[in-house]
Amino acid sequence: MRDIDQMLTLDERSSADFILSLRKRWADTVYPAFISEFENSGKKVRTPKEGEKKLKMIKLYPWFSHLERIGQKMMWRLGSDVVFRCSDELLGQLHTEPASTAGTLKLNPDLKLPKWYTDTDIHMQPGSFYSDDLSAYVYQFGARIVMLRDNDGYKFHKLFANTALPDLPANARVVDIACGFGKSTRPLVSRYPGAEVIGVDLAAPGLKLAHAEAAAEGLPIHFRQEDGRKVNLPDSSVDLVTGTMILHEMPKKAIIEAVEEAARLLKPGGVIRFLEFQPTGDPVRDATVYEHAERNNEPYFRDLFDTDLVQVCTDLGLKDAMWVPFDERAEGLSPQGWPERTDWHFPWCVLQATKVA
Repeated sequence: MRDIDQMLTLDERSSADFILSLRKRWADTVYPAFISEFENSGKKVRTPKEGEKKLKMIKLYPWFSHLERIGQKMMWRLGSDVVFRCSDELLGQLHTEPASTAGTLKLNPDLKLPKWYTDTDIHMQPGSFYSDDLSAYVYQFGARIVMLRDNDGYKFHKLFANTALPDLPANARVVDIACGFGKSTRPLVSRYPGAEVIGVDLAAPGLKLAHAEAAAEGLPIHFRQEDGRKVNLPDSSVDLVTGTMILHEMPKKAIIEAVEEAARLLKPGGVIRFLEFQPTGDPVRDATVYEHAERNNEPYFRDLFDTDLVQVCTDLGLKDAMWVPFDERAEGLSPQGWPERTDWHFPWCVLQATKVA
């Protein structure tokens, strides 16, 4: 199965390199300069909300803001151009069922997508991720650049699987909610050989791509088009429910419903692990995260930050509920806290809890 990277023309590759370099310099050069200018201004910030107002008064802010947003737009434009130019081959890969595969794909054309999901082009991707089969390839292209190519080979998700997920029985069942095009699901197969691995998502295009790529490698993953808040599995039938970067893309009610569903699915002794973001306690740093969410069409960041999911887990009868920092450039799960960094980066954090045995 051919990858998009193999299809780029010289000009397209040059454009991709430019966009990637722009994002890197925005993070490691413009952001530190912006923060330095703010610190030298003498302004004091007590809360993220106050920080959002005062940060916009800094002279470098328009550049800091514009470069992030325009870089995102350039990325989606290039990805769309490449994908549509190669559409025949890419669609052929999705629609050609392999002769044999260890996994399965179950789509539900009657599934009603939530309005909060369809109303916003999340990440500014035109048409979002669910609109047509090619949108999955566009998103896959963009996701690589957004992660600054540090997740090539699923490095980031492997780190999450290997450091944040517990050991499980050989015959375990694992459910990955909002699996997208499979980047979070595929590392689960190597982490849990012999387990039944199920990837659930609302978007059929992503599931088709996830299945095609998994089948090409002979991976036994079962992909299902279902709402992660209502998974078609019995109560107490799953050893691990996981999800990466999904709760912040849901309104508060849906966030709580997703965690409630995870608790329903878990066997006694089963665990949940959601890789997400959490406030750092630094009002300036946290203000830049809120502003990122605004620029990137991610309106539910505030809902996640305003929801006490530790208490939600406790109320559901889960024990040892907590948020644990996660650092993608160090050792993954980082109970001692986030390391000091000067570049702009996400405050990754893992929600973990265990169902009482």
